[in-house]
Amino acid sequence: MISLNRKGVLGGDILKFYITTPIYYVNSEPHIGSAYTTIVADIIARYKRFMGYDVFFLTGTDEHGQKVLQAAQQAGKDPQKFCDELAEKFKQLWKELKITNDHFIRTTDETHMKTVQEFVAKMKENGDVYKGVYKGWYCVPCETFWNEDEVVKEGDERLCPECRRPVKWVEEENYFFRLSKYRDALLKHYEEHPDFVEPDFRRNEMLKILEGGLKDLSITRTSFKWGVPMKDDPEHVIYVWVDALINYVSAIGYGWNEEMFNRWWPADLHLIGKEINRFHSIIWPAMLMSVGLPLPEKVFAHGWLTVNGQKISKSLGNAIDPRFFVKRYGNDVVRYYLIRDIVFGKDGDFSEERLVHRLNSDLANDYGNLLHRITAMINKYFNGKLPSPANEEGPDGWLKERFFETKNAYYDLMDSYRLTEALDRIWEFIADANKYFNDTKPWVLAKEGKSERLGTVLYNSLEAVFKVALMTLPVMPDTSQEVFRRVSFDENPHRNHLETWGVLRAGRSVHHGEPLFRKIDTKTFKKVVETVSVEQNLITIDDFAKVDLRTARVLEAEKVPNSRKLIKLIVDLGTEKRQIVAGIAEYYKPEDLVGKTIIVVANLKPAKLMGIESQGMLLAAKAGDTLRLLTVDGDIAPGARVS
Repeated sequence: MISLNRKGVLGGDILKFYITTPIYYVNSEPHIGSAYTTIVADIIARYKRFMGYDVFFLTGTDEHGQKVLQAAQQAGKDPQKFCDELAEKFKQLWKELKITNDHFIRTTDETHMKTVQEFVAKMKENGDVYKGVYKGWYCVPCETFWNEDEVVKEGDERLCPECRRPVKWVEEENYFFRLSKYRDALLKHYEEHPDFVEPDFRRNEMLKILEGGLKDLSITRTSFKWGVPMKDDPEHVIYVWVDALINYVSAIGYGWNEEMFNRWWPADLHLIGKEINRFHSIIWPAMLMSVGLPLPEKVFAHGWLTVNGQKISKSLGNAIDPRFFVKRYGNDVVRYYLIRDIVFGKDGDFSEERLVHRLNSDLANDYGNLLHRITAMINKYFNGKLPSPANEEGPDGWLKERFFETKNAYYDLMDSYRLTEALDRIWEFIADANKYFNDTKPWVLAKEGKSERLGTVLYNSLEAVFKVALMTLPVMPDTSQEVFRRVSFDENPHRNHLETWGVLRAGRSVHHGEPLFRKIDTKTFKKVVETVSVEQNLITIDDFAKVDLRTARVLEAEKVPNSRKLIKLIVDLGTEKRQIVAGIAEYYKPEDLVGKTIIVVANLKPAKLMGIESQGMLLAAKAGDTLRLLTVDGDIAPGARVS
């Protein structure tokens, strides 16, 4: 067997591999979309460990910023308590999904916050941070600043180019980072390191931004306090994205453990979603240049995940906890499906119908059934002991040749993060193994009493399945461990076991048992999205009791200037008058509203729309292009409780 050194390569120096996921916003609970990136990172980390690398796998939660603060306020909770609860949910989810991260960082960790202060102070010392006044558009949901030429203009509204939600105009004293200073250095780095950002089309998007020029970036806020204060000017809190990006170095010792930091930095792979590519591929590298640190080896920006063709959204009922899918189909099946059916790097759709098809076809038929047939015959004809291979014949050499071709392709594809293609290639080999088994006809060999040849065929067939279990170990760890148990392989699996044919030891027990995967009856199964979404959206009577619905008579109504959607209403609630702003101008004329008795949510926290305070919300029903206000049947006094 080929000698493999402790850290992974066949000879050579010690190798490390530092992989990160984005840190996830805690403004809402995790769902299958947020789990996708972490599962992919886990697969890559497991593969690198299998190859012998010393791996550090980082994930965590992003807990500062205006969006998180607003979510905490809406939940009626202290922001730290709110963050503590949601961070714990992410931790628990990763544990249940068997994610093998080495550290879980939170941006409210004291060590991280101190590192952020020191990092920004060093940027300032190097002349890259200055004070000024920011005037521009800001998207609270994306926590992103936009220039006038970047926002989307839709009628009188300005929308975020990323999420298409309204942005607000901000004018306040800020500190700025001289991002423009690093434009040429970044272009040079992209030229010298063509694989710095992948896939290629994401790299080209970043190059287009760089070639168009960079503007300095506002990096502090003074309008709220939920964040890391500037070291020498605590009235300013550091912009949430600057805070968040620094997690990649704070987690591994920057500023507090030099030996640890030097061991792991630079990161080998920042794994992110495409919507945050600009922050990771332009802003973060410029920040690192500012403090004199080497840049990460690679940023990989994968596509978005939808569910059954729809964007993941709580309101659509498809922002489902991935544990529901795991409970129904199994953790390995979900992991396999996410990588095999969704081409890694591109946008993809999570379809339960296709998941079930992959389970029934790829896993149960192609993989599991092959193992089942082999172990059944070994159990029947060799008393459950693995037979010894004898003289090689043509089909045996062909199978081995196909394996070594597959193995080499597997390395190349996994090393270049072409994960979907790697699984495609493995399944081609599974097809080869099935062909070998069927073409050699072991049942005929058994009938004819050709025991020696039968033993060779069954040995090679089981060795082929064993090799599949090794290659799929990063994707389906539980399944691979079950295969190892059935073939009595009790070593620590690593790359050496892929380098030669004939690792399984003749004479060892082979355990025939239940099929590896259970098929789903496609005629009777009910989708998780259909069953769980209903359960997740059910509320208790106590939940409903929190909503104060009242009748209200419209006294005045007028269009909001410079808006094509908004109408400002003055309504009578019996004991008081209220001002409500509603987006119904496309469906009702102001004069047609006066005198109507409508239903309003009376205990909704006030909000501002186009700078006008709205003290409640009216109820309306919409179907297609039709919208109708909810009114009452007959006369009733304003302020009557709806129950």
